[in-house]
Amino acid sequence: MKIIFAGTPQFAVSALAALHQQHRIVAVLTQPDRPAGRGMQLTPSPVKQFALQQGLTVLQPVSLKNAAVQQEIAALQAEVMVVAAYGLILPLAVLQLPRMGCLNIHASLLPRWRGAAPIPRAILAGDSETGITIMQMDEGLDTGDMLLRRSCPIAAQDNAQTLHDKLAEIGAELILQALHQPLEPLKQDNAAACYAAKLQKSEAAIDWQQEARQIERAVRAFNPFPVCHANFNGQTLKIWQAKLQPGVAGEPGLVVAADKRGITVACGKDGLLLEVLQRPGGKPVTAAQLLQVVVPGARFS
Repeated sequence: MKIIFAGTPQFAVSALAALHQQHRIVAVLTQPDRPAGRGMQLTPSPVKQFALQQGLTVLQPVSLKNAAVQQEIAALQAEVMVVAAYGLILPLAVLQLPRMGCLNIHASLLPRWRGAAPIPRAILAGDSETGITIMQMDEGLDTGDMLLRRSCPIAAQDNAQTLHDKLAEIGAELILQALHQPLEPLKQDNAAACYAAKLQKSEAAIDWQQEARQIERAVRAFNPFPVCHANFNGQTLKIWQAKLQPGVAGEPGLVVAADKRGITVACGKDGLLLEVLQRPGGKPVTAAQLLQVVVPGARFS
């Protein structure tokens, strides 16, 4: 099958690799190179890096609304476009170009968590499961008919990265299945839809007045981005890993214990055991390496 693949981050690479093994990828659409790292050097997306390694044609339009870009895509005469976290809006003219239309690999069980950040939002909300939906794209935001869905449990220790990796593999398997068998489209229940807004760095600032359970979810949801953080002695400490500690009492933000297991901080309800932290300019370390600095009676804010 002649396929145009559109994707940008690492999540999309698994699907592209799987499709490349079984089909003909006539072109790969990905977002333009962006500045990254401390030197802010222009860096190709993970999808572009993989595509070039495989000798695939890469297109990086700034927008798909340009008539010349649309003509270039039309000339490829693809049977289907597969989209996975591409990041650009596909106008109706592009959606109608392939004979089979455009299929989206979405990292949630639609209609739950439409939008940009379905994986961390599912963790933050305390969902017990999420999954992958293969969807026939339309002009709406993740509103198209569903073709395939597969659920994935959210484990108690899952963070956004580990769940991302599981869903990327499921997405690769499911898109191959979608292309290999006739499927009956199923309309979404719009009344059951909810929106997964893009993550903001401000959301990762810990409010110790919250219940420990909610803060623990945030630590997992915002790992690896934007990473939860809190102020301690005038420094901003990033918190990469933490565990719920039921029954802990104390003023929110108070360090009630510090030992080799970690640093226990009281919250609005229960407590949180901080296990992996990062000081400014440093690397993530176990809490045990900070025991001389963070002692019982000290405070986070």
